[in-house]
Amino acid sequence: MDFKEYQEKAVSTAIYPFVKVDGNDEHIRYVYPAIGLCGEAGEVAEKVKKLLRDKRGVLTQESRDAVAKELGDVLWYVAALAQEIGVPMEDIAKANIEKLFSRKERGVLGGSGDNR
Repeated sequence: MDFKEYQEKAVSTAIYPFVKVDGNDEHIRYVYPAIGLCGEAGEVAEKVKKLLRDKRGVLTQESRDAVAKELGDVLWYVAALAQEIGVPMEDIAKANIEKLFSRKERGVLGGSGDNR
């Protein structure tokens, strides 16, 4: 499955509330998936934290499956948010890889700041 197909299928399952602003909520549909993305990323971090705390970081098939399940939820929210801002996931992935390879070629993968 490619990003285009995933995004189309994922957003077809989207059901989330709308906030009415002057009777028009279309311009803020991105808020719900953005907040959901933060929550799901936190759940990934919690699974990893408990893996460190309880298993000394040793991955079992059960813990791997649990983290992967949460990563799937993260991916769903990425797809929904990308859809709401009008950007195909494929474009996001391509731009990200181009940025990373540019940084690698220039020797600035490490460090901080978006514009390096």
